[in-house]
Amino acid sequence: MTVRISAVCMVGAIGLMMPAAALAQINSLTREEMIRYTAQNPYERFPDGRPKVPDSVLAKLKDMSSEEFIGAGGRGVSQFVDGFQILHPGKKLIGRAFTLQLMPVRAEVQDADAAAWKASGHKLNLTHQSAIDMLQAGDVFVVDAGGGVDGGGIIGDNLSFYIWKRTGTGFVIDGAIRDLEGVAPFDMAGYFRGAVPPAIRGLMVTGINVPVRIGRTTVMPGDVVFGDREGVTFVPPHQVQGFIDTAHITHIHDEWTKKKFSEGKYVSTDIYGRPHDPALIQEYEDHLKKELGPEAYNAYKKKTAAGRPAQQTKP
Repeated sequence: MTVRISAVCMVGAIGLMMPAAALAQINSLTREEMIRYTAQNPYERFPDGRPKVPDSVLAKLKDMSSEEFIGAGGRGVSQFVDGFQILHPGKKLIGRAFTLQLMPVRAEVQDADAAAWKASGHKLNLTHQSAIDMLQAGDVFVVDAGGGVDGGGIIGDNLSFYIWKRTGTGFVIDGAIRDLEGVAPFDMAGYFRGAVPPAIRGLMVTGINVPVRIGRTTVMPGDVVFGDREGVTFVPPHQVQGFIDTAHITHIHDEWTKKKFSEGKYVSTDIYGRPHDPALIQEYEDHLKKELGPEAYNAYKKKTAAGRPAQQTKP
């Protein structure tokens, strides 16, 4: 769903006519639609229905990596997108997706939507800054600009600075930015397809907090955004805790593996991806139980026995 343009609707048997703009927000999902499309969200929501994964959960992602999110999205669909230029490769991007959809201008669509936007009470024109003004702390500005750079820089140094100070996170722009020399000094995370001198041009807003396409994946408002040196993963809220649990086990496994390698007594296949010697297997299991605690360890073993391994190892 993108542009919401309609004329009138019938209310009751008397045939009363009223503008659709009075019934729904322009260029966004209604609260009911947002909840329907994100029905599996286990957390609270923003007033518009967007999932609000708690800050305490987001904080647990700071030591994770893209490989630990393999499989995010379910049904075999990867939610990982690569090929971006990265503003600061060593800085993680973690937050909640606030989405903006931009398309090439089509005059009659832009004019109709602009009129509806004004009719709904907005004094300023509908632009990409309309979305930027809605950002909140912890949001990540996720922009579908078609993946190219012909539309000019969606944001430059001034708007980048505003986004950084407003959200504390950064941006993912499937398109171009500008003023890279001015943006680079900001200690923020940013992913973009290219940097060009011209400002945004020839693009119109067709959706604010709607499903958008970034690379090869669909991003929903409220998805957890995780970016590192390899790229960006968009994680549905209902899957986040599972990945956190899996990552914790992976970290324990990797720590133990490196410890055994540092002893200098084993070849790689003795230890990795998993040990074969019964004594080493028991040593690892004892270490895992100690680090996880008995309750979490028993839950992990139960999942493993059910054919749903909770541990990922790296190639």
